[in-house]
Amino acid sequence: MTTTDPVALALSLLAGLALGAFFFGGLWWTVRAIVGAAHSALLQVASLVLRTAGTLLGFHIAGGGDAARLLACLAGFVVARVVVARWVKASTASAPAPEHPHATRP
Repeated sequence: MTTTDPVALALSLLAGLALGAFFFGGLWWTVRAIVGAAHSALLQVASLVLRTAGTLLGFHIAGGGDAARLLACLAGFVVARVVVARWVKASTASAPAPEHPHATRP
């Protein structure tokens, strides 16, 4: 059994945070951009492919074939998901709700 360098673990954790911010921040951007997009299905698919490919490549690089580094990266990714979810919730709570285009006013 080999030991993993603490610096490598910390860098993998930071990489996971960055990958999570990229993936979930990109998801939030996509959700907001779909509203006014002419080709929303194309935007959704392109965003999914780009975010997934970039994230998987980042995990592959950050993991470096070491299970401990891969788990540290995954931990950072999960923490980033929680942070982005709370940030989105806070930012949408203060914003006025968008009016549905087909809603009728009394």
